[in-house]
Amino acid sequence: MGIKHSNLQYYFAFSFVGLLALRYFNNTYFSIPNYIALSLCSSHDHPNPVASLYPMNATGTLNGTVAIIPISLALARQLIPPQYGILEHAYRALLPSFPQGMYPAVVQALHDHEVQAFGYKIPDFSRTGVEFPFVDMLNDNQTSFKWAPSLLMTSNHDIALKGAMDYGTTTFAAKFEPSCDAYRHVPNATDPGTTFFSAISSDPGAASLSTLFSPTEESPFPLSFFQNFTNQPTFADGKTCDNMIRFFNTSATTSRGIEVVKGTVRAHIPPFDAPHEWKGVYGLRMGTAFVENNYLPCENFRGYDGWESR
Repeated sequence: MGIKHSNLQYYFAFSFVGLLALRYFNNTYFSIPNYIALSLCSSHDHPNPVASLYPMNATGTLNGTVAIIPISLALARQLIPPQYGILEHAYRALLPSFPQGMYPAVVQALHDHEVQAFGYKIPDFSRTGVEFPFVDMLNDNQTSFKWAPSLLMTSNHDIALKGAMDYGTTTFAAKFEPSCDAYRHVPNATDPGTTFFSAISSDPGAASLSTLFSPTEESPFPLSFFQNFTNQPTFADGKTCDNMIRFFNTSATTSRGIEVVKGTVRAHIPPFDAPHEWKGVYGLRMGTAFVENNYLPCENFRGYDGWESR
């Protein structure tokens, strides 16, 4: 199914360019461990390989960790707005052995690099949050959407913050460690591949999320599952949807490969009403290129399966 482009694309053009004129310039569940060196940050992101292919769209690269947090289906039903169903049959078709009575929530800890559209570039930024895929937003018992109710995002990055808030996302300006990369290697760790990521809201105690991951041999979740949910249309308040198409076959991914990781996620962020810690979480550490269509009518995605070719 092709996505119908509308005047909303031109709205995005003007809003993107207009926002470029804006200026950029412990009391939480987590604190940054003292063994994390706060040295000068340098990015390891791969250059944007698709900008010239999609000059009239927002494009960029996403570097970071995407992981599956199994939670009870009953809890997922409490958290996801009641007007939307959960397509359990959709995720079980991809994960036949997924435990009964469980639901695959998602954590993404990402660094957006070389984001650009219409010839304009914006500074890099970081973001993280817990998302809920396989949501039946259109109540057609067929089309999977991803509900992303809240995000921690780089503070003072007006374009990124406004872009998220325009979807109705509860957005927390935050300080990230590392400040300009997707994760930082932990010095003197037992496994030299162990990496750390942290986001703490500028408003003390409002929200936070941290991850600690190490490489592992195998994952119970196939790559096709990650390709599926990362490419589901995303929404927050349901008024418009974001169509971010992530490519797994460009140099952004193949130059460094995809690494299976396992570790711990700690989060104090809506819609959870209390801090949570999940151990033994599996994920992928990788870079992907993306092309994005913003602020589209969610109805446009009825029957959407565009992820399959990515």
